[in-house]
Amino acid sequence: MAGYPHGSYRFRLEIDGLEAGGFSEVSGFDANIDVIEYREGDMVQTPMKLPGLKKYGNITLRQGVTDSMVLYEWLIAGVDGAVERKTVTITVLDETGEAAASWQVINAWPTSYKAPDFNASSSEVAIETLEIAHEGMTRIS
Repeated sequence: MAGYPHGSYRFRLEIDGLEAGGFSEVSGFDANIDVIEYREGDMVQTPMKLPGLKKYGNITLRQGVTDSMVLYEWLIAGVDGAVERKTVTITVLDETGEAAASWQVINAWPTSYKAPDFNASSSEVAIETLEIAHEGMTRIS
């Protein structure tokens, strides 16, 4: 019997097995396979459809600014020429805080960083954004 769906607001993010801090949003992780249509000379109706390239969307991570420089330093290492690929695990938590579903993102590396916008008349939390590219994802539970 299938259980109830889990909310998308309780999740944990790990980078290379280490807790990566509190994130307010993780978005954009998806996968798709291009479709190649192929038609031979005697196929008059419908062309054959073949699988093409596998593509994975970039993942966007958003978190409130803290004194931690870990994500920023990961990006800067790549800017300085030493791109460091890591495994990122995104886990949805159930109501008790236990893991309900997990996805592993393979060979991830940062492609962009955006510092927060500042506004003295606002009462919002300062949010920094890191975008990462990767070479595959797997649902592991």
